[in-house]
Amino acid sequence: MAVPTLRALVDAGHDVALVVTAADKRRGRGSNLSPSPVKAAALELGLPVTDRIDDLLEVDPPVELGVVVAYGRLIKPHILDAVPMINVHFSLLPRWRGAAPLERAILAGDERTGVCIMDIEEGLDTGAVYRCTEVPIDADATADELRAELVNEGTKLMLDVLEQGLGTPEPQSGEPVYAHKIDAAELELDWTKPAVDLHRLVRLGDAWTTHRGKRLKVWRTALPAGTGVVVPTGTEPLELVEVQPEGKPRMPARSWANGVHWHDGDRLGT
Repeated sequence: MAVPTLRALVDAGHDVALVVTAADKRRGRGSNLSPSPVKAAALELGLPVTDRIDDLLEVDPPVELGVVVAYGRLIKPHILDAVPMINVHFSLLPRWRGAAPLERAILAGDERTGVCIMDIEEGLDTGAVYRCTEVPIDADATADELRAELVNEGTKLMLDVLEQGLGTPEPQSGEPVYAHKIDAAELELDWTKPAVDLHRLVRLGDAWTTHRGKRLKVWRTALPAGTGVVVPTGTEPLELVEVQPEGKPRMPARSWANGVHWHDGDRLGT
């Protein structure tokens, strides 16, 4: 999520003195360490990069402003005292402060969300706001689709704010709502719940159920249901559109159903 903003800052001529991102880690099945996407982009751009945020304090001349996107960790007071920082936050603050703002917006059935450029302070997403942009949430948009749109809008907004000058931010107003991290257990589909809730959960990605004792990922559903693979729920039926059986690639739900000889009365889940 941070790579487009990093590239845009460089393309706009801003002097990026140091990039701070996560340490290298093992990704995928191999045993070799791999850089984060942000580190890979920074190296490609010829920028200095570190995984130690305290290295910001050693930059000479001192860093004028920190631009933070999806950093994922709280920044300690001694850093904030030395380097003013602004953050690209993917919600309309103070609604959905925290780790999973766009996912929680989808699950809650919000019709709109957005991006805010905000000051970073010691509290969790409590800083004053410079500017926000609203983005509508389509009733069928996946989290990946919404994320791409928000990243695009956030990048443009950050460049505009820097070009026009920060000015004076406005304190957040309204009732704060917290976006707690999505727990893996939340992604199991409970077919006794309303169809609209299940459809929203599937839109997050990685939702799953079981069929004849094996895990079945559900990647896309349709509401209202058509004439395809239709599953009863706690309210109206929900249509499976794209699924992924255990150990196999993603496929149309009809192809999967034909392969397992789906029949009326077949069950999903426990």
